[in-house]
Amino acid sequence: MRKNIVVLTGAGMSAESGINTFRDKDGLWEGHDVMEVASPLGWQKNPELVLDFYNQRRRQLHQVSPNTGHSALAGLESHFNVSIVTQNVDDLHERAGSSDVLHLHGELLKSQSTQDGELVYSCTGDLLLGDKCELGAQLRPYIVWFGEEVPLLDQAIAKVSAADIIIIVGTSMQVYPAAGLVSFAQADVPIYYVDPKPLENDALAYSGNLMVIKNTAVHGLPPLVDQLITEHN
Repeated sequence: MRKNIVVLTGAGMSAESGINTFRDKDGLWEGHDVMEVASPLGWQKNPELVLDFYNQRRRQLHQVSPNTGHSALAGLESHFNVSIVTQNVDDLHERAGSSDVLHLHGELLKSQSTQDGELVYSCTGDLLLGDKCELGAQLRPYIVWFGEEVPLLDQAIAKVSAADIIIIVGTSMQVYPAAGLVSFAQADVPIYYVDPKPLENDALAYSGNLMVIKNTAVHGLPPLVDQLITEHN
């Protein structure tokens, strides 16, 4: 029987493809206070600024490609049941070939109705004021902003709970609720933490099966994938 691998990925995964990480040490995101462009209040205050911000991110996404880390994870699917739970809003995992990707924080290439959040649409180009859903309401980025619930969290918890192996890459596991996901893993599940500068995490600290790989996604994932395939097949 195939083993279930759950991969938790964050901004560091996409950074090596040329996508800027979520925010700098000074708390700014592309020169903006994150609350201006990633909160319901920011949207109410200046929707045009918010739309422009995500339009720029979308254009940038079209100019980058998946890296060898993304490709390595996609290659795992030939040998395991692989679920990727990502905090990233880009589509690089999908473009690399991963078929089961859960986006906790939304997707840059989608929009949603401001009247009914269940109405979600493809959005590959610019999203502008006046672009409306079928109900006549303004469309907004399909992004989970600060202060909003994470609608796919329960699905992510179910995946982690059923995991035989967990890989954490490109995330410091400091942002909640995503940071708490690993605490739902079964006690004996091996956890591989791939990060060039791994930080201590309360949930990880209690794992007796934690293996830290001090490397980037591009350099750390391919050999880890080869190791897992060799050990479990």
